[in-house]
Amino acid sequence: MSRNVLIAGAGPGVSGSLARLLAREGCRVALLGVDEEVLARLAEEVAEAGGSARTAVVDLTDDAATRRTVAAVGEELGSLDLVHFNPSAYREKDPLTLTPDELLEDVRLGVGALLTVVQAARPFLGAGGRVSVTGSMAADKPWYGAASLGVQKAGIRNLVQSLDAVLRGDGIRAVSVTVRGTLAADGPFAPARVAEALRAAIDQDEAAWRTEVPYAG
Repeated sequence: MSRNVLIAGAGPGVSGSLARLLAREGCRVALLGVDEEVLARLAEEVAEAGGSARTAVVDLTDDAATRRTVAAVGEELGSLDLVHFNPSAYREKDPLTLTPDELLEDVRLGVGALLTVVQAARPFLGAGGRVSVTGSMAADKPWYGAASLGVQKAGIRNLVQSLDAVLRGDGIRAVSVTVRGTLAADGPFAPARVAEALRAAIDQDEAAWRTEVPYAG
């Protein structure tokens, strides 16, 4: 199914695998991220997989710049069928050394930026549109050594539930996929396998919609 897709926080892992997976269906993919070289490489891979891509370098914690970028993508494509949100901040600090300002900085990226992206994308999302998020088992079983990550993943899963409640009346649904394992180069938690789980969650039966879908490999 060909779609217009926006991936926020695009990188070489799960989000890159999802971009390639959707490209094989002929989707048009907009890739937003902070690393121009990574985005250029992903765009080439999307094209090789049969899709088309445009890229935009943007700091997702910059609310105004992100809104302008998402609006420009929506205007260029005409509509958006899927918005995927991928970023999180990884900071190796435990709760006794993590400062409140550092926690808020990390949450600004891993949770707050979802509000910016979805609010800016909303005018271009119609019935059948989807919002998806890469979740993590850190929401339920946080590692104390990177305390802010668990807060981000718990927060974003909660926010997805609220977004779905607000959007579903217009036929738009939101879902987070909780990856209950550690990403690896191969095996059930390889990025390509997680991307397949995301793809399945995005296209789940709306009559039995779940806002949180666990993926345990």
